[in-house]
Amino acid sequence: MGKASRSKKQRTREEASGWTAAGAARDANRRRRSTVDLLVDNPFVRAMLMQNINNRMTELRTVLGRSNVPERGREDVSFAMTLGKQGLAPPWPAGPQQATDWQIGQILQILREADVCVLSPGAHAAVMAAASTLASADVVTLDRDNDIYAPIGLVVLPEPVVLVNRGGGVSDTVAFGWQFITQHQVLPTSTYPGVQLTTFMDRDGPVQPAEWRMVVAQARANHMPLPPFVPDGMYGLRGDRAAAEKTDADLASLNAEHRQLNQALNHVARPNTPSDMGEWDGGRIEDVNDDFAARYMFAFWRLASHGTTTIGPVAARRTSSSPDTTAPTADRDIRVVRLTHQVSAQRTDPESTSMERVYNRRSPVRMHKVRQWYPSKQEHRVIWRGPYTKGPADAPLVMGEKAYLVD
Repeated sequence: MGKASRSKKQRTREEASGWTAAGAARDANRRRRSTVDLLVDNPFVRAMLMQNINNRMTELRTVLGRSNVPERGREDVSFAMTLGKQGLAPPWPAGPQQATDWQIGQILQILREADVCVLSPGAHAAVMAAASTLASADVVTLDRDNDIYAPIGLVVLPEPVVLVNRGGGVSDTVAFGWQFITQHQVLPTSTYPGVQLTTFMDRDGPVQPAEWRMVVAQARANHMPLPPFVPDGMYGLRGDRAAAEKTDADLASLNAEHRQLNQALNHVARPNTPSDMGEWDGGRIEDVNDDFAARYMFAFWRLASHGTTTIGPVAARRTSSSPDTTAPTADRDIRVVRLTHQVSAQRTDPESTSMERVYNRRSPVRMHKVRQWYPSKQEHRVIWRGPYTKGPADAPLVMGEKAYLVD
């Protein structure tokens, strides 16, 4: 198949799904600008974020009150596990109002300064499949300087992901923003290189309960409409490969501790053990351990750094007929993330020592450790590989029992 034929085939697949790079770029840029304008001094968004902080702090205080953490240190631990992990340095805010103001400032910084990436449907499907193979402890192997291509960014999905949180609430995540930070922890006092991760809901997405429609209508009636990207949650991830050298038993222990904490917060024991083969049928994601955002973005960063996806600019289009050739274009700061046409070792099994193995479909491979030989040092070192997709670029992507044709 010639180059022109491959390009034509790709365009046909994108058009069949109703998604185009130029259209997605224009829409993402429009919604980003609108979100910046509507987020400043918006009392409805402020109230939602403040409620999130209050709920999280109340849950942590309850759990820590039943733990062996010294009583005089429990308040510091509560703040460190929330705001400290997100990048706020002590002294801690006097109340949720100050904490909310700080979070909004962080979100606006991402929206104003970050390059925007739009994911193609195929790249999104690959990230979803890879994320489903990850456990919480895998994310702690994050090396932000090598795994993440930019210190600040905003990625917009081709469609919202519907999540069921640990409390049973349903939301639709449509974008993620991140920036490099320094995490601040206590008991003992320490700092770590980290990544602040913000999730955004789709104001007009598929999840439209009566209470949400009422809030949207009330905000519009008060001439303070909600932004298209509604900030939903903020997380803090360590970015210094904290668990990169740990054994499989250590990682299993970290996963167990993470589940135990969330079970205590939820008062419901619902383990979330990753499967060997990622499965995603486009339905709801059960996020009982509150780690989907971290797993999704970790998979996204890793796939980008391993060359499974490619990040390139979209063709710029002017929104004005002005003859001024120096006028800015609407899409020039937008990058498009697609699956690459060729991934290294994707037609052969990298662990096979026999004859070449040919694949007729693609599938996600879980993160795993390997002993890598370094000739310059004349020694083996244990490194992590994956997640990545295995198989030829023009084959269907298989996730469980379903196959999807992707670009």
